[in-house]
Amino acid sequence: MRTFDLAPLYRSTVGFDRLFNLLDRATSVEGAAPGYPPYNIERTGENDYRITVAVAGFGESDLSIEVKENTLTVRGEKTKDNEEKAVEVLHQGIAARAFERVFQLADFVQVKGAALVNGLLHVDLVREIPEAKKPRQIPINGGGVPQVINAKAA
Repeated sequence: MRTFDLAPLYRSTVGFDRLFNLLDRATSVEGAAPGYPPYNIERTGENDYRITVAVAGFGESDLSIEVKENTLTVRGEKTKDNEEKAVEVLHQGIAARAFERVFQLADFVQVKGAALVNGLLHVDLVREIPEAKKPRQIPINGGGVPQVINAKAA
């Protein structure tokens, strides 16, 4: 089955995010359930964002965060300890399966840092637009008559 990358459409359209998310889910071939692990995306300032992923049962050594170009990938893989093998589990309601969440980042969005607090992985992002890319005002020189420099008759 072919997969389609709709990421360029996210950056060039406004108001169609829900439609593209539905298309992404319909065409995805992820091995894990599409809703695992749950996450939130929050705006914490004018150019600051935070992605919070619920990773209950995972430690810092079980998680990895990778940024490549405009893609943020959060992976989790639970390693089994010898102590956990000796325990007999009567009911397992806390999922500890491996997962991979991929987030498409807009241009000029960079990862500031990450923290694991109370089973929630917080990834802080900031959008830093270079000075050359920011809009600027161009002053209009007014009132003068244009002057002709070095005009020679042909």
